Amino acid sequence: MTLPSPIHVIGGGLAGSEAAWQIARAGVPVVIHEMRRPGVTTDAHHTDSLAELVCSNSFRSDDWEHNAVGLLHAEMRALDSIIMACGDAHQVPAGGALAVDREGFAQAVTDRLHAHPLVTVQREEIAGLPPEDWDNVIVATGPLTSPALADAILSLTGEESLSFFDAIAPIVHADSIDFDIAWRQSRYDKEGPGGDAAAYVNCPMDKAQYEAFINALLSGPKAEFKEWENVPYFDGCLPIEVMAERGRETLRHGPMKPVGLTNPRDPLVKAYAIVQLRQDNALGTLFNMVGFQTKLKHGAQAEVFRMIPGLQNAQFARLGGLHRNTYLNSPRLLDRQLRLRPMPRLRFAGQVTGVEGYVESAATGLLAGRLAAAERLGRTLDAPAAHTAIGALVEHITGGHLAGSKFQPMNINYGLLPPLEAPKVDETGLKIPLKERGRAKKRLMSQRALRDLEAWRDAA
Repeated sequence: MTLPSPIHVIGGGLAGSEAAWQIARAGVPVVIHEMRRPGVTTDAHHTDSLAELVCSNSFRSDDWEHNAVGLLHAEMRALDSIIMACGDAHQVPAGGALAVDREGFAQAVTDRLHAHPLVTVQREEIAGLPPEDWDNVIVATGPLTSPALADAILSLTGEESLSFFDAIAPIVHADSIDFDIAWRQSRYDKEGPGGDAAAYVNCPMDKAQYEAFINALLSGPKAEFKEWENVPYFDGCLPIEVMAERGRETLRHGPMKPVGLTNPRDPLVKAYAIVQLRQDNALGTLFNMVGFQTKLKHGAQAEVFRMIPGLQNAQFARLGGLHRNTYLNSPRLLDRQLRLRPMPRLRFAGQVTGVEGYVESAATGLLAGRLAAAERLGRTLDAPAAHTAIGALVEHITGGHLAGSKFQPMNINYGLLPPLEAPKVDETGLKIPLKERGRAKKRLMSQRALRDLEAWRDAA
């Protein structure tokens, strides 16, 4: 049997890897073009593995009934996602979240793609627009699109680049944490996918310690990049010192909130603020500082972060930093097939489309792969309905934002899905307490989404 012509995927990150997997699973040859190779990397990557995680190691909540990202996990699992399969196989304790051993996860994705007979990986940079004879291309180059390709796309579209910073959180060696001060507990003792209800390390602060920390954070030297000044941050990944600049109490209501946690050594005294660390590798030897993305200069980071009780002797496996993210004005430039309107042979997937987050990026890669494969095979396939998490993401990036407003990146959330009325009674007819109706509504929205997603999958 003669195989169809190959589809080309530019970029071997989460979105590109997922797209290539879906294409190959559909029986279509695919070529992944990845610019990282020995001696050639990016400002954020450290390896040449496919699907390397450059920031957190968390895929966030795995609760499909009451959390939109957990729903997205479930939809992707239903669609044979390589990212979710490898994430599940390499999970580490993380309370109610799905976190992974970053090296084991990336290696698993790399190995599975290399082993597939329809997948070819070419280590090369595509400098400029793809050759004209590539009639079916997915651009999944992520937040660090090469300058040559970015310039070519921008010239083609006539658009100005929209960009912001993603900030990377520090990673601490576990054996340097003082467990005479810190303790293990997940917020509200919630169990995660691995069944661990004590997945986080918690470092408590009293008011005086918190105030001193805020002072040091605000006064510490920051990385300055004059050519990138006045670039807006994405609120879902703000550097911690930028949050502190918005108000001295901001961190106490954000990543340092003390709710749902009790110090076993002094259970009657409520901490004023708490810093959490989450396991970062399967061995449990590394922990990342949750929500502590930073643009502090490296020389200041250790000094400031060692002010945190329990981290006074911390040894850092990696300090924080910044990397640039560039994305398209997708509502104007992309159709619901994720094709570039000025050049429909090009599809886009991942963060460059204006989704934010590992799972969201992979989900757009999954859909782009399926759409590209269907087109190659001469079949008609539309994106899933907006009632699904994947469909809602497509709706957002292709026109779901407020008319006249500036398009901004977005994580998946229930606000992107068509609403349902909160139920007043449960399946048995019992009245649902008013404070529980919001959760019940989310559950109904998730059930509707999975039904629609599975129907779309089965009809494809």
